[in-house]
Amino acid sequence: MGLIKALAGSVIGTALDTWKDYFVCDSMDNDTLMVKGTKRGNGGSGDVITNGSGIVVNEGQCALVVEEGNILEVAAEPGNYTFDSSLSPSVFDGGFEGIKNAFKDALERFTYGGIANKSQRVYYVNTKEIMNNMYGTATPIPFKVVIDKTTGADVDIAVRCNGEYSFKIVNPVIFYQNVAGNKADRYDKEDLLKLMKSEMIDALNPAFGKLSELGIRYSELPSHTTELKNAICDVVNKKWEEERGIAFQSITINSVTVPEADAERIKNAQFAALNKDPNMANATIIQAAADSMRDAANNPNGAATGFMNVNMAQNVASGLIQQTGGNAAPAQAAGGFCPHCGKPIAVAGAKFCSFCGKEVQ
Repeated sequence: MGLIKALAGSVIGTALDTWKDYFVCDSMDNDTLMVKGTKRGNGGSGDVITNGSGIVVNEGQCALVVEEGNILEVAAEPGNYTFDSSLSPSVFDGGFEGIKNAFKDALERFTYGGIANKSQRVYYVNTKEIMNNMYGTATPIPFKVVIDKTTGADVDIAVRCNGEYSFKIVNPVIFYQNVAGNKADRYDKEDLLKLMKSEMIDALNPAFGKLSELGIRYSELPSHTTELKNAICDVVNKKWEEERGIAFQSITINSVTVPEADAERIKNAQFAALNKDPNMANATIIQAAADSMRDAANNPNGAATGFMNVNMAQNVASGLIQQTGGNAAPAQAAGGFCPHCGKPIAVAGAKFCSFCGKEVQ
């Protein structure tokens, strides 16, 4: 049993004059992964491929001739083929890597009698890129944010994201054998998406870990989809290709969100790391005194107290500059840092933060 490539291209043309029947699949949309071919002509039963029957393969398709669940022939190159029961099994792989080896394994498990006497079908597998597959993280994914590269200080936060991804059937033989072979007429992507989405979300955990190691911020993730795709491919492609004949192709990220509490933790940690630099710490305390003057009138404990804190802050800042010459900084602001907004408390023992007005004692 073998196939002869009758005519170049996918146009049937004059082949209709020589074929008593032929199998065809006019088109497959983005939701269809495999469909049973339609038999046209006067060649008898729709589940028997007679000697001399034609098989038409269009662009983006792979035709599988199947008997009792076993693959007899493979044609992944677009064109017109004639079925000849006297020939040895043939493979037109269309450049699909690994398809010949997979087909060889199938042949070793099947004995040919030379003449078809069982029910046979032609299945068409969609080999185009399958796009517009939505995903979203049902639960937050851990993401490490590097605060200070010098010291290696970091903060673990939880992110949520959503977007789209695409995949492609790169080995139709494995796809039929391990995924779609139990379907009589068609196999839609909805039959597979739930499992694929779950595994793809699982792959985001190590993928985000690799991106955080590169120092990429969570807010920058949508612009680093190439790195994210490569990181996900390292996790899922080997399993998907070997077990299902499917390869992950691309991913887009529509949005990335973090809880408000985690965003505040990052801001506070970055502020604390920034003030480890002596010059930055001095500048921050001086700015704190200036901001205190601006906000004194709105201080919830009264304007008088606010301006008193301003005078004390100015004295501290002035003394700090005289003592250090701007080249050194104390271990922390005189009153520490506000636990609410993270800004320095310039006056030791101050009861309220001059920035956010919240009680700190």
